[in-house]
Amino acid sequence: MSDKVVVTGIGLLTANGLNTEDVWSATLSGRSGLATISRFDADQYPARIAGEVSGFVPEQHIPGRLIPQTDHMTRMALAAAEGAVRDAKVDLTNLPEFGAGVVTAATAGGFEFGQRELENLWSKGPEHVSPYQSFAWFYAVNTGQISIRHGLKGPAGVLVGDQAGGLDAVAQARRQVRKGLELMITGGADSALCPWGWVAQLASNRISRAAEPDRAYLPFDGRACGYVPGEGAAMLVLRPAAGRDVVPAEAYGEIAGHAATFDRRSAAGTSPALRKAIEIALADASLTPGEIDVVFADGHAVRGLDDAEAAAVADVFGARRVPVTVPKTMVGRLYSAGPVLDLALALLAIRDGVIPPTVNSTPDPDHVLDLVLGEPRAQQLSTALVLARGYGGFNSAMVVKSMEG
Repeated sequence: MSDKVVVTGIGLLTANGLNTEDVWSATLSGRSGLATISRFDADQYPARIAGEVSGFVPEQHIPGRLIPQTDHMTRMALAAAEGAVRDAKVDLTNLPEFGAGVVTAATAGGFEFGQRELENLWSKGPEHVSPYQSFAWFYAVNTGQISIRHGLKGPAGVLVGDQAGGLDAVAQARRQVRKGLELMITGGADSALCPWGWVAQLASNRISRAAEPDRAYLPFDGRACGYVPGEGAAMLVLRPAAGRDVVPAEAYGEIAGHAATFDRRSAAGTSPALRKAIEIALADASLTPGEIDVVFADGHAVRGLDDAEAAAVADVFGARRVPVTVPKTMVGRLYSAGPVLDLALALLAIRDGVIPPTVNSTPDPDHVLDLVLGEPRAQQLSTALVLARGYGGFNSAMVVKSMEG
């Protein structure tokens, strides 16, 4: 069996679209989903801008029996996974009994569900706490619910590494396929847009406190004042390129390389471990820096972190030698789902020969990056590098390439 692992299905749910093609269309048009929080009264908090998913009706995507036992993030994860499976055009019942599995990433867990049950506990008493609280808040719940929903009995797992965890989950799914599995569903889903979750996010002191959505999230910009949190889900179907009923020409592309590293002091203005992750991922993909067509940057919009990422990219690729983009400026940082969204957008960019833009930012002259701004850039693409970093020093880098690459 070939070691090549390909993406055959994509499912997306973000603040600017409720399915893959809508998200892609919105991204190319520069349509932002950032706005003042509407799910709760945020006036008393120092930050009030987020990337909320609006218009999502869970009952249209998952069985009604699952509604009382799931948090908002799990409902989005189930919908995105369903979209990815549908997009892959695969009949899961035709696979070997233990031939398919799930690995996802999560950062916050089911905060909204947990807050509601805590309110019930303190205002009404323990008998009013849902028995589903025992698992609905848990980081691994998305993996479990997706596995149950689709009858998948193969390997299952979850990774918790903040934003970097999304790429690490895809890398783990890739390993399982290389070991002989027929299919893995993988990706990330996160949502913590409730008062309890919002307070937890504010504790990092990295959240933008700008009052205007178009000034709130400005990576690699001298006016950068922190990132905007978002919510959403991004799921992929991974399969062996030489697997049964897999037509390589119909795949979006190959997961060609990956690496994960750790910086003890990720905000120190330099990130040797991020640079090393890029180098190892390129080596894993058997590519040189000159063969990478575009970089989907992490784009934290925190000055020290931006400086470190810009320096790492310039050290590997040279000053302004590779286009760089941060399309998550339109939806916010989706934590575990963020880099998987970037992977999906990178594959769609390769498919359509266009680099999606970074919106609102004005490049800081100290950052020697060729940042794609304002409008999409038409360009023939065969490879892309996606970068992700997690709170505390986690780094992850992943290379995708076209089937012809």
